[in-house]
Amino acid sequence: MNRFRLIVGVVCAALSMGCTTTTSKFPNVQAAPLVSTTGGMLRGVTQAQLGVFRGIPYAAPPVGELRWAAPQPLPGWEGVRDASAFGAACIQPPVPASSIYNDPPPSSSEDCLNLNVWAPDDAEGAPVIVWIHGGSLRIGGNSLPMYDGTNYAQRGVVFVSLNYRLGLLGWLAHEGLSAESDDGTSGNYGLLDQIAALQWVRDNIAAFGGDANNVTIMGESAGALSVTYLMASPKARGLFDKAIIQSTNLRSFPELAEAANAMPSAEQIGADLFSKLGVADIDAARSMAPQELTNLATLAGFAPQGTIDGALLPDQLLDIFDRGEQARVPVMVGYNAHEYRPEGGLVLRMPETPAQYEALVASVYGDLASEFLRIYPHAQGADALLDATGDIIFGWSGERIAQSQRELDVPSYFYVFDHCYPSARARDLCAFHASELPFSFGNLAAQAMPARWPVPDGEHDRAISDAMLDYWISFAASGRPTAQGHPPWKPYGPAEHYVRFADRPIAGRDFKPGMFELFETFAQRERAAGRSWGMPVALSVPAEIQDKQKR
Repeated sequence: MNRFRLIVGVVCAALSMGCTTTTSKFPNVQAAPLVSTTGGMLRGVTQAQLGVFRGIPYAAPPVGELRWAAPQPLPGWEGVRDASAFGAACIQPPVPASSIYNDPPPSSSEDCLNLNVWAPDDAEGAPVIVWIHGGSLRIGGNSLPMYDGTNYAQRGVVFVSLNYRLGLLGWLAHEGLSAESDDGTSGNYGLLDQIAALQWVRDNIAAFGGDANNVTIMGESAGALSVTYLMASPKARGLFDKAIIQSTNLRSFPELAEAANAMPSAEQIGADLFSKLGVADIDAARSMAPQELTNLATLAGFAPQGTIDGALLPDQLLDIFDRGEQARVPVMVGYNAHEYRPEGGLVLRMPETPAQYEALVASVYGDLASEFLRIYPHAQGADALLDATGDIIFGWSGERIAQSQRELDVPSYFYVFDHCYPSARARDLCAFHASELPFSFGNLAAQAMPARWPVPDGEHDRAISDAMLDYWISFAASGRPTAQGHPPWKPYGPAEHYVRFADRPIAGRDFKPGMFELFETFAQRERAAGRSWGMPVALSVPAEIQDKQKR
């Protein structure tokens, strides 16, 4: 019997509501799906033969004294809670209207710890995917149309999307906050939110027809970084079984109380921010309006990121993966072939002559310069620098994770998204950062995308999207990505297998030969020298310097 219809009947009988149930799939509002959770009863909506539940709180509102505190247990509620509308996104700064990523959520609030569930109406022991949105840990939300989970649920997945605290409300470390906490740490509140949401999934997802023992965490950009944090965190062990990681990074992060890797401590960053803002202490910061505080911190240059606190994140990600201490779960990891394009916010200028370029590269890469120049020659123009930037952040990190899981004898699968279509090509936005998202969600209509996004308009768009959904869902179900009619996807392995999504999925070996080895060697040298790693070194010559060189 239909899971949600059964609950409707039980609840209606218990409450003497006289509800109508039928053998059809949620035919009307009287048969709206109901689910019992640890917090209480929820009433969702029927949509495309799915039970959809929106705005479900998973922790107490992090307001007042709970601003900059670990998420607290959610108080239960009496009666039936309406779950038909999305909850508020977390407080975030405005994004310039000219940005390709400008897609403001309908509403935002400090009370934002909510999630959504899309579930097949007949689900029973279905695989679960938990989506963690991107946005530089500053912006985004689980209600954005691009992240609608309908296509996953229609293919048999119970799909969950969550919110987590952003900006300084989610990622501020400060000596005063560390002194308040039981373990003497601060800074990773957004990560604690994600763990709390996964605990909610563990405790409740069976009521929606999901298998709590078959949970895949999935994220892109800052969401992929969050998935990587969760893989590294002992506090998240046992809460997920697989990971899909779309454009992550393994760069160095500030340590809680000590300067390291040419970076100030996270607590010092917090103290410096308060000094810039003229904020006296934590009490004064808690008294400020959350939107004002977020806007001021953004203007002051605060960059939200994880803190290496010795507990939630015990060590640098690279060290944890080097020692094999990360979660031993299958991963599907990859990146986009041209992550950085000018409209994506990065403009780099190529030195005018090959000799100038070679000298500049040599000043940074030393004896590795010849290999860098082989992979990124001057003849490619600014594209060489743009692609090198994406490769050193996302390409190296993705392959590093695939290799690290292989060394644990755990299956890992590597991909490269390299699909282009006319509207993207016209703006030099082929395979730009996040461009895979409409395809991996199957949401290709214009209304699902930010206003300035190049809407897919190519001959092969839907076929690529369907193939990606098949690979993604089969991986979530079984740990092995497959798609009927498309190439077998071999584990990364010693041969460095991958699948490239162009006009069709293409299986290959060793994408961009030498790239991973170059940036692995460079990162290890930077780490050994006590410098930060995993982020690009500027190789662009400003126009005024080029003018001097001409003279």
